[in-house]
Amino acid sequence: MKNKVGKIPGTAKKIAIFAVLAVIVLVVVGGSFYSIREEEQAVVCTFGSPQAVTTPGLHFKIPFIQTVEKVSTTINGFSIGYNSTGSGEEAMMITSDYNFLHVDFYAEYRVTDPVKALYASEDPVQILKNIAQNCIRTTIGSYTVDSVLTTGKNEIQSNIKQMIIDKLEMYDIGIQLVNITIQDAEPPTEEVSMAFKEVETAKQGKETSVNNANKYRNEEIPAAEAEADRIIQEAEAAKQERINEANGQVARFNSLYEEYINFPEVTRQRMFYEAMEEVLPGLKVVIQSSDGEMTTMLPLESFFGTQTDNGTVETGD
Repeated sequence: MKNKVGKIPGTAKKIAIFAVLAVIVLVVVGGSFYSIREEEQAVVCTFGSPQAVTTPGLHFKIPFIQTVEKVSTTINGFSIGYNSTGSGEEAMMITSDYNFLHVDFYAEYRVTDPVKALYASEDPVQILKNIAQNCIRTTIGSYTVDSVLTTGKNEIQSNIKQMIIDKLEMYDIGIQLVNITIQDAEPPTEEVSMAFKEVETAKQGKETSVNNANKYRNEEIPAAEAEADRIIQEAEAAKQERINEANGQVARFNSLYEEYINFPEVTRQRMFYEAMEEVLPGLKVVIQSSDGEMTTMLPLESFFGTQTDNGTVETGD
């Protein structure tokens, strides 16, 4: 009876030792694996030496020797010049023509090198924010207030983005700027804002008038050019007609002159008869009798005969 009772403490001790060993094994095994999601990267540090792990999935690490820190690689962002209570002092900027404006930006970034993002600086996002503020103020200060408020926004954003990218490459802190955009730009007071709105309205009216004028010009110029082409073509046709007529008359005169040189008497008579043929049909013949009565006789063909259809002349005899 004593032996059975004495065996109970020994068995409990073994069970306790086994339970402790099981817990230790579970802790060691559980701490030997870690998983990385698609939008994450990890940094495994072995005796102070970091190494990036970029492949998603389940990975092994040496317990108590290696430590793992995960870094999100998704695109994140922050506002510059705006907070929950409204535009702050960092939003107040001065332009090249010495006007004050409230300009709000939104910057987007992502981690490209998790090791540098964790160990190259204490707060890489704050460094990016400071760089962005410096680049924004430098760029805004080189543009006029009209450009910042209206036409120059795209160019300003592009210049600021390139300046930030260049500085990030120089600092090499493991993060990359994805994009930066102007959220809002407005004068600091209501009075100035109304004045700028009136100026903008006037500019839009000017552009509308210019566009209408250009439209009218584009409609009228083709019509005027077409009319001018028509007049020129008609003038060219009349010119060519006159030239051809003159050339024909010159050729006829030269032909008559040659005939006249060879046969002057015959040529004169023929020219006389031809002239009479043209003149006589339009003449009135008036015959006055002895008693003073005047009789107009038309046409003259009755004196010379009537021309038949076949070209012969029949006399009145």
